[in-house]
Amino acid sequence: MQSVTTEQQGDILVVTVNNPPVNALSWHVRDGIGAAMEAAMADDSVKAVVLRCDGRTFIAGADISELGGPTRTTRDFAADLVAIEKAPKPIVAAIHGTALGGGLETALCCHYRIAVPSAKLGLPEVALGLLPGGGGTQRLPRVVGVEQAAVMVALGAPVSAKKALEIGLIDALAGEDSLAADAVKLAQECIAKGPRPTRDREVKGDVGIIAKLEAENARKWKGFDAPYANLRCIAAAAANPDIDKGLAVEREEFLKLLSGSQSAAQRHMFFAERQAAKIDGLPKEVALRPIKKVGVIGAGTMGGGITMNFLSAGIPVTIVEMAQEALDRGVGIIRKNYEASAAKGRFTQDKVEAMMGLLTPSLSFDDLADCDLVIEAVYESMDVKKDVFGKLDGIVKQGAILASNTSYLDVNEIGAATKRPQDVLGMHFFSPANVMKLLEIVRGDKTADDVLATVMALSKTIGKVGVVAGVCHGFIGNRMLSKRHEGANQLLLEGATPEQIDTVFLDFGFPMGPFQMSDLAGMDIGWHRDLTKEPTNIREALCKAGRFGQKNGKGFYDYDEKRNRTPSAEALAIIEDFRSRSNMAKREISNEEITERCLYPLVNEGYKILEEGKAQRASDIDVVWIYGYGFPVYRGGPMFWGDLVGRDVLVKGLEKHGLPVADSLRAKA
Repeated sequence: MQSVTTEQQGDILVVTVNNPPVNALSWHVRDGIGAAMEAAMADDSVKAVVLRCDGRTFIAGADISELGGPTRTTRDFAADLVAIEKAPKPIVAAIHGTALGGGLETALCCHYRIAVPSAKLGLPEVALGLLPGGGGTQRLPRVVGVEQAAVMVALGAPVSAKKALEIGLIDALAGEDSLAADAVKLAQECIAKGPRPTRDREVKGDVGIIAKLEAENARKWKGFDAPYANLRCIAAAAANPDIDKGLAVEREEFLKLLSGSQSAAQRHMFFAERQAAKIDGLPKEVALRPIKKVGVIGAGTMGGGITMNFLSAGIPVTIVEMAQEALDRGVGIIRKNYEASAAKGRFTQDKVEAMMGLLTPSLSFDDLADCDLVIEAVYESMDVKKDVFGKLDGIVKQGAILASNTSYLDVNEIGAATKRPQDVLGMHFFSPANVMKLLEIVRGDKTADDVLATVMALSKTIGKVGVVAGVCHGFIGNRMLSKRHEGANQLLLEGATPEQIDTVFLDFGFPMGPFQMSDLAGMDIGWHRDLTKEPTNIREALCKAGRFGQKNGKGFYDYDEKRNRTPSAEALAIIEDFRSRSNMAKREISNEEITERCLYPLVNEGYKILEEGKAQRASDIDVVWIYGYGFPVYRGGPMFWGDLVGRDVLVKGLEKHGLPVADSLRAKA
């Protein structure tokens, strides 16, 4: 099958791209477009050209798998784009689906653009740590102005066809089902108008938008290179009437990003997220169980958040609590959250009522009998969870899936409390459950293939990124997190301060450090509350002093009414007292040592998890940590970052501090 074909309709040549699934600009597509345009310009019977695509979309972007790889063609596509732009005959881009990245750049080289109302157009390369490398940063501001172009390239969000028409990105809207005919008609009209080279158009608009965007997104963009590189290119377009000078700047910035670690990390994550959806060992065709109604046990913070995921996806939920007061409070919070989103314009009040209409509050397990999936979100106690699952086993219909939201406990043991362990698995949501994208799907030893496949498919339905984990204490994420906490807490005993340790994490790119996280979660969670008992660690010592974290304004830090933190003299004194009573010598701790003792063990534990088969692949671990724990995406996740650091460096660092080294890490060093 040819990826690019041509058909002449009167004096219009229609060039059609067909490269499923998304008509990516693979090398053979680029070659085909270039050759077809050359032939069209050489044929006197052709007066104008339409560039369109078969399938469900226009060119949806570059072929990411080719980035940084060997060149497979002798043609220069950048030169072909310039040739399209300078063509003596009008060329019309006919857009449906999405015109993204290289697809939009190709359309910008065409002289006219028409799109169906449902189309979306954008330059999202910033999400991959890149910028448009095919002239997008120079041609877009010439079409839509500096302000619109800066927003589009720096934020990466696509615009609707309606918006595109408003800002001049397209010239006309086609009928949703008549694009091909409407594009040919437009091309015929453009014969008399002639070509309209984008490069000859003036760059208009206020370059002040660049500083404004940088200021507004300073926190969001901290540590990232790509947004700033994109804006530098927009500035170059505004400063250079000669587009070729701007294109040279774009090329330089593009190559700098392409060769850097950030883009490599972000491209790694692009593929890792998609790979995570594939479950090893499952037959290709597994019939999924229907999930038409869901039950949730527990209306607290987690249960309510879990419930919202399903309501938002249009799936009815029965939520069960033990007491009316707790049930009413949980339902009230769900409504409050939805109404807050509606107030921000995310959806209408009618939508709020529609979602709440899918919710059935209950005080009885019996009302879960007809659910297709029941998720337990109760207190993190094995005895409590086994009791719940034992009751569910006698109530919920056969064939239903029973899931635990446990973050640590043995799913096999939970499943053994039923007579149907094949229907049991873990669904570990991350808090806040209605916001966080990660879902650890814990496969028990007896979990049926179709149960696992159903929940993985369901994760997409509710907007989550599902990652399969095996049964072990803490699964993937929390198991690794415990090693980070061990290192951080030991460093406190040896002389580091909470602020010093947290700052290392913030500078690394985490949204918060381990002690900020403890304060946010609540220091007193799991604390025995026996004031007569001597504290066994610093956290207990702080709790004994009434320091519970942000909830009461004092934990490792002091907090004001807006929850802004400042170092606490009282907390530091408590830490110093505990240290002295523990007979720990105080010493100077370097930031480098903090990294080595907190993050190197994190990576090492990832290797152990892989050794034990508790994660399918290293990239799955990266997905868990980026979506569940705020590991900076521009570092690619702990396993990718560990490879950047160097396995031999990791081994030497771990050994230097007397820390264990995984066999597989040592073998690969």
